[in-house]
Amino acid sequence: MARREGVSPVERDPRWSRVRARDASADGAFVYAVRTTGVYCRPSCGARLARPEHVAFHESAEAAERAGFRPCKRCKPRAPSRDARSEVVTAMCRILERAGQAPTLEALAGQVGLSPFHAHRTFKAATGLTPAQFARARRAERLRDELRAATSITSAIYGAGFSSAGRFYERSDAMLGMTPSRYRAGGAGVAIRFAVGQCTLGAILVAATDRGVCAILLGDDPAELVHDLERRFQGARLVGRDARFERTVACVVGLVERPGLGVNLPLDVQGTAFQQRVWEALRRVPAGRVVSYTELARELGAPRSVRAVAQACAANPLAVAIPCHRVVRRDGDLAGYRWGVERKRELLAREARE
Repeated sequence: MARREGVSPVERDPRWSRVRARDASADGAFVYAVRTTGVYCRPSCGARLARPEHVAFHESAEAAERAGFRPCKRCKPRAPSRDARSEVVTAMCRILERAGQAPTLEALAGQVGLSPFHAHRTFKAATGLTPAQFARARRAERLRDELRAATSITSAIYGAGFSSAGRFYERSDAMLGMTPSRYRAGGAGVAIRFAVGQCTLGAILVAATDRGVCAILLGDDPAELVHDLERRFQGARLVGRDARFERTVACVVGLVERPGLGVNLPLDVQGTAFQQRVWEALRRVPAGRVVSYTELARELGAPRSVRAVAQACAANPLAVAIPCHRVVRRDGDLAGYRWGVERKRELLAREARE
C-alpha cells in the first residue's frame, strides 16, 4: 500500500480515529500518551485533543507508566471505565447478596480483581454505601423477611445468616429499630411522634421515632395523611401534640419552603438494600439539578433496573429530605410524583430560583 504524503503513522493507526471520536467503548483496550505534557489518557478523555505527532499508544496504563508517563487527572485512566465499573459493582453486589456471612473487604476485592482500596472506593462511588453498609442492609432485609415468615425468632436469626444468637442481639436494634419480638408484632408499642400542619404546598405530616424522622408526607387532605401514616406503621403507638416536636416540624417546613438550602435531619428510614442505595444516591443530587431514572440506574451500576429505580423513588416516605423530586424521565418530562406533579414542578422551580 502506498504511503500517503503528510499523514503521520499515528493518523493511520485505527486507534487514532477512536481517540478523535472520544469512543468510550475503547476505554480499557488501550491508552494514549502525549509527549509534550507527559500525561496519558483513556480514549474517551474530554481534554483538548493533542497533535497526532505528539501522541503514542500503549496497551495499558502500566505500559504507559513504564514509559515515564503519568495518569491524566481529568479522565483518571487508572480507574475502571464506567461500563467496567458498573460490571464490577454489579458483581460485588451479587457476591454480598448471596453470601450467608459477609466476606471481608480483602476477600471481596480479590473476587473482582481489585485492591481493597479501589474496591471500597468504586463501590461507594456507585452505590453511596460501603460494601459493609450494603451487606448490613441486605442482611437486615433478609432478617425482616425471615421474621415475618419464620416460626420462631431463633429460626429467623439463623435463616438470615447469623452465626449465633448473641451476635444477632448485639445488632438487632440498629437493624430493625426495635426488638425482634416487637417487629414480629408489627411494631406494636413503638412510639412515633407526629404533627400535621400547613405549608405553601398544602397539608404536611411529619413523623419521627426516637432515631429520627421516619415520614414526611404531602397532600391535600390532613386526615388522609394520618391514615397513610397509620397504614405504614400498623401497631405503632402514634403520639400527637408533642410540644418538643415543634422544632423538628419547623425544620421540615423550612426545608419544603426553601428546598435548596437543605437541612441535616436525623432520619430513620427502613427499606430494602436496593431502595437504600437509590435513596442515598438521591441525597447526593445537588439542589437545582435533575437526573433521569436511566442516569440514576447507570450510576448505581444497575443500568437495566430503571423500573426498580422508579419504584424506589415512589416508595420514598420522606418528601424533600430524600429529594426524589429531582428525578425526571429521560426526555426531561417530570413524569409521576407520589405527592403530585405540580408539587414536583414547584419544588424544582424553588431550587432554580435560589
